[in-house]
Amino acid sequence: MDTMQQNPRPARRKVNISPKLVLWVVAAVVLVMLVLSSFFVVDQTEQAVVLRLGKYNRTVGPGLQTKIPLGIEVSYNVPTQVVQTMTFGYRTNSSSSPLFQHADYTNESLMLTGDLNIIDVQWIVQYKIENAYNWLFNVESRETTIRDISQSVMNKLVGDLPILSVMTSQRTRIEVEAQENMQALFDSFGLGVRVITVKLQNIVPPVGEVQDAFEDVNKAIQDMNRYINEGKQNYNKVIPSARGEANQIIQVAEGYASERVNQAEGDVARFDSVRQEYEKSKEITRRRLYIETMESIITPQEGGSVTLVDKKLANYLPIQMLEGGAK
Repeated sequence: MDTMQQNPRPARRKVNISPKLVLWVVAAVVLVMLVLSSFFVVDQTEQAVVLRLGKYNRTVGPGLQTKIPLGIEVSYNVPTQVVQTMTFGYRTNSSSSPLFQHADYTNESLMLTGDLNIIDVQWIVQYKIENAYNWLFNVESRETTIRDISQSVMNKLVGDLPILSVMTSQRTRIEVEAQENMQALFDSFGLGVRVITVKLQNIVPPVGEVQDAFEDVNKAIQDMNRYINEGKQNYNKVIPSARGEANQIIQVAEGYASERVNQAEGDVARFDSVRQEYEKSKEITRRRLYIETMESIITPQEGGSVTLVDKKLANYLPIQMLEGGAK
């Protein structure tokens, strides 16, 4: 017999859940899911292509958009405002990192030039999606198609030129023609992209004696261009200076010539006036000229003194003493 008396357990209350309540809860959950699946967000740099029952229906822009739920309508976001970059001959660790991956991509960059030399060409292609529908549905392997077309165009352009032209003078021409040819082929495939730029990065011969020889050639070309630029700089510096000095000398000479001519003309005019007066009264004019000459001699300029001495030094006449006495 137990010494401890056990308390009786309370009877459990049965919770009766109404089937109608369950249906309402399920209906509410389904309704919430339907509402949530009816909305989707398109970023500012994107467009969305909406398919209805697997068939293209519409293309919508950025913002909060709606669609028919339950998989009847499906949306695909496409980055139409983002400039995308594809590299050839090398890879970077990420789209924002300039660090190169240490891998061999020479199968993309090694090419044969028009003069049968092998060259290693690295380049980038930047493009932007312009037609979201064409980008999604016209070509299945889109990035592979872009890469194959770009390699084909670059191989053709490099193969038409000698190696020195590819490395030096024809780089810009290759970039421009590559962009035009790639755009034409992309349009023919209906990719829906626009090529922004094609930029050659590094162009070198294969590693070895050939590369060393071409580096010597490039160095010689750079030295030649440097000497030419230095010569042009010296020319632009010396020639204007010499022209300035020449113009200055010419102006001084012209001023001196004009001064001498004016002085001579003045002397002639003065002589003519004296001659005319002399013709009218010879004796008076002769005496006036003598007096004026003696006055200019006796009255020195700038505080000087004048002493008249005869040729035998027998007598002298201190004219200054006659004017105002000893000073």
